[in-house]
Amino acid sequence: MSTMTSPHTVSAAPPAPSGPMVVNCVAYHSDGRRIGDVSIDDISEVLKQPDTFVWVGLHEPDAALLDKIQEEFDLHDLAIEDAQHAHQRTKIETYGDSLFIVVQTAQLVSGHIAFGETHIFLGARYLVTVRHGASLSYAPARRNCEHSPELLALGPSYGLYGVLDFIVDNLLPIVRDFREELQELEKDIFADTFNRSTIRRLYDMQRDLMTLRLAAAPLQDIISQLVRLHPQLIPDELRAYFRDVYDHVFRVNESISAMREMLAAAINVNLSLVTFGQNEVMKRLAGYAAMLAAPTLITSWYGMNFAHMPELNKPWAYPLIIATVAALVGSIYFFLKRSKWL
Repeated sequence: MSTMTSPHTVSAAPPAPSGPMVVNCVAYHSDGRRIGDVSIDDISEVLKQPDTFVWVGLHEPDAALLDKIQEEFDLHDLAIEDAQHAHQRTKIETYGDSLFIVVQTAQLVSGHIAFGETHIFLGARYLVTVRHGASLSYAPARRNCEHSPELLALGPSYGLYGVLDFIVDNLLPIVRDFREELQELEKDIFADTFNRSTIRRLYDMQRDLMTLRLAAAPLQDIISQLVRLHPQLIPDELRAYFRDVYDHVFRVNESISAMREMLAAAINVNLSLVTFGQNEVMKRLAGYAAMLAAPTLITSWYGMNFAHMPELNKPWAYPLIIATVAALVGSIYFFLKRSKWL
């Protein structure tokens, strides 16, 4: 297995990351320049050189790999246990001279939000990201950081900024897609007929956004700490960058809150319109029932077995009754129509 011979060069054939669980394992010089890929076993050799640091990216590692990472970076047992089992709340914890951060991630999959976790270990000379569940690769964040070696020279904390900024920026498109879908659902929301699938979709969107809110809201506290605290790991030159991420998180939370209110209003409007439509139908049915009640009442008299009925023996009595019933029904219809009941 090859090892690094200087902080500026690596061997001609650097070892590949050990298995699919290791996405990247890269060494950097203190001036921000990329030295090259290294294997997990070579991390300790790299860190023996004072002007280097290492950025490791893992995806759903097993216990053996995490134990190896713990050995290479001397990580705390509790932090490793959390990273192994996942399903942790969003948090930031200090273990000696290192930080352990848990961040919830999200992706839009088939119209629904899939959630995951990223566990981040930050030390003076290392940055380790551990992804679980739904999460995009942080390769774009790494490339962006490598394009600014003067900032990467400030240490692994700039890589932490790049990862957090990447996570937060991927939340806004989810809210934007939900807003566009809500606009498409407006024609169903204001339809005269009730559509159960529309209400169900609105409810699912509201539920997903509530979960997204629970994932995004704690990020404000975490990034606020990175802006104000931990001077041994966060240089003053990077405080402004973390403030920018804080502004993005704040905007995401505001967008989620506004979107949830819009969804709640859409559900209420849809139900109100459905109720209004049902009331209109009941009004029409009641109006027609009133029109039928008049002839029913009059003709029911003639169904009784009386010997002497009004005008029964008159030749014009039958048409007169028909005309009277028609006039009465017409008067009721005119009155209901004028009062906009029908």
